[in-house]
Amino acid sequence: MYPAELVKPMREQLTNVGFDELFNAEAVDAALSKPGTTLIVVNSVCGCAAANARPGVIESLKNDKRPTQSVTVFAGVDKEAVNKAREHMIPFPPSSPCMALFKDGELVHMLERHHIEGRPAELISENLKDAYNEHC
Repeated sequence: MYPAELVKPMREQLTNVGFDELFNAEAVDAALSKPGTTLIVVNSVCGCAAANARPGVIESLKNDKRPTQSVTVFAGVDKEAVNKAREHMIPFPPSSPCMALFKDGELVHMLERHHIEGRPAELISENLKDAYNEHC
């Protein structure tokens, strides 16, 4: 588990733009039980999260169509919430960072780490905007 002071600025990068943090399994299930679209970001301390994932997802929200709600769990910190989120992401294997878009609780779009690592934030943003335009 990472120390709280280490991950605080990484958490705030998303919460400062409106993401809600989920800390346990019940919160994940409750978020996904709401009607509409839910974007879940599995946040991470890795370099690709800082350089690509968080900036890309933040930029993606500058779109006419956006998810009804945006939530985040933190790998290596929020173990229970991350495990529950990953259960909902099956058949995709666990990865962090990653981003999943759900519509009425059903997974409709997934960006795994291998879609994020080495790709610019702009490309990640465009990928997510395309998913929002189709599903939101």
